[in-house]
Amino acid sequence: MKSTTRRTLAAVVTGVAAAVGAAASPAAAARAVPVPVPLGGAETALGMELPEVAGELPVPTPGAPEGPRYVEGRLLPERTLPQLPVSGGLPGVDLRQPLPQVLGDGFDHAAVDAPAAELRTLAPGLSLDTPLSAPGGGGFGLPTAKLPQVGVLTPMVQTVPTADLGVGRGL
Repeated sequence: MKSTTRRTLAAVVTGVAAAVGAAASPAAAARAVPVPVPLGGAETALGMELPEVAGELPVPTPGAPEGPRYVEGRLLPERTLPQLPVSGGLPGVDLRQPLPQVLGDGFDHAAVDAPAAELRTLAPGLSLDTPLSAPGGGGFGLPTAKLPQVGVLTPMVQTVPTADLGVGRGL
């Protein structure tokens, strides 16, 4: 291979790697988008302390489905319609509310902090089999009739949400 061809190939490979890296890094970096709720103007207009509210909205990211598995004796693969995994999160909230000395001295603010929780899901899938068996050695290699089979692969949702509640002075 000539040196010019090698340099051109190296430049193309470097360009493709840079493009893939640039496209993948923002999606991987942003798992949740912060959502502030500005109440400063209302606080000034009403002349009172209002709650501080901020939230997080998760960014769902689809995964790669597990491919179909071929099983001996079946004409169709085991998972005809595979399950699609999607990961993301539950929305989070950070709320700080002033209390007008309801709980006594030293307890003038309440806070709730529920961060965005990871959420993993699998979409439902489908497994089918035809009403014919696979061709065998008997019957001149022709398939035989059998009952069709249909199976629904159940969806899955998995998460562990957490929240903290606090009461104190000037949270």
